Amino acid sequence: MDQVRETLTALINNRYIGAAFIISLSFVSAAIVDFIVARLCRRLTRRTASTIDDRIIDLLHQPVRTTVFLIGLWLAAVRLALPPRPETIVTAGIKTLVIIVWMVFAIRFVSIILANLSRSTAVNVVEPRTRPLFDNLARILLFTATIYLIFVFWGIDVTAWLASAGIIGIAVGFAAKDTLANLFSGIFILADAPYKVGDFVNLDTGERGEVRHIGLRSTRLLTRDDVEITIPNAVIANAKIVNESGGPWAKERIRVRVSVAYGSDVDRLRDVLTEIGREHPQTCDDPEPRVRFRTFGDSSLDFELLCWIDEPVLRGQVLDALNSAIYKRLASEGIEIPYPKRDVYIRHMPPGTNLPT
Repeated sequence: MDQVRETLTALINNRYIGAAFIISLSFVSAAIVDFIVARLCRRLTRRTASTIDDRIIDLLHQPVRTTVFLIGLWLAAVRLALPPRPETIVTAGIKTLVIIVWMVFAIRFVSIILANLSRSTAVNVVEPRTRPLFDNLARILLFTATIYLIFVFWGIDVTAWLASAGIIGIAVGFAAKDTLANLFSGIFILADAPYKVGDFVNLDTGERGEVRHIGLRSTRLLTRDDVEITIPNAVIANAKIVNESGGPWAKERIRVRVSVAYGSDVDRLRDVLTEIGREHPQTCDDPEPRVRFRTFGDSSLDFELLCWIDEPVLRGQVLDALNSAIYKRLASEGIEIPYPKRDVYIRHMPPGTNLPT
């Protein structure tokens, strides 16, 4: 009996057998912890209608199991009582594996969150078109943080690296300041979304066109003359942009200015203009066309026919049709469209000038 006891004691005190026992126990513990965590979390997620929490729990399985097992490996290494140098290498290696496992989890977790936010109507920052931008930024930040922690785990002094990176960053910043300005402006434009692809915008310089592409460096517009304009994002981010497609709908109001002679029947003119606006097939019924008497001009009464169109691209076409219809209708109604007239009085003529008789 004493011999058996001594044998068991010797086995327990044997560091190699103890380390193997800890590794086996950590493997079993990883499975048990994973089962308990998953089961408790599943009970909580059943109470919600969203599926995002279920996807996150599915992602948790691998990092939880791996972390528990790696902790067991670290305890086994401690049980082996390795020399300082190998022990440091093993500990740093295990920490590196743990941080990499959780970095992968964080990247997948952020992707799920961003995908859910891009489909949500409550959050306007993350949209389907801006989701890749935020996803890539999150990956870069997580990767950078992971590299820094790995350096710390291995005892690598990052001060010199950071100093070198700072000097290089300053040099690159001065050399490529315009490029960096366009890059950051492009990020802000994608995040703030003052306009999107397909919108009609007016620039400070007078150009009007459809946004065809929004890149990190520049924005491209296609004008009504089918000429493509490329504008650096740093310029367009600091300019006043009129977005004709913005607002609660894509409809746009157009104004048709009409001047008639003094003495015209303004009530009849109002009826004629309203009828022309309603009859055109490309004007909207809601809001309906309306006429406004704007001012008394020098030689005319100035009116405006206000109509709404479904898309800004139709503005030139509808204005042409309405102007043609108004001109023909006023001519048939006998309503005069005045033009400036000037009377010239000659007080005296130079000597020797012969006036025609």
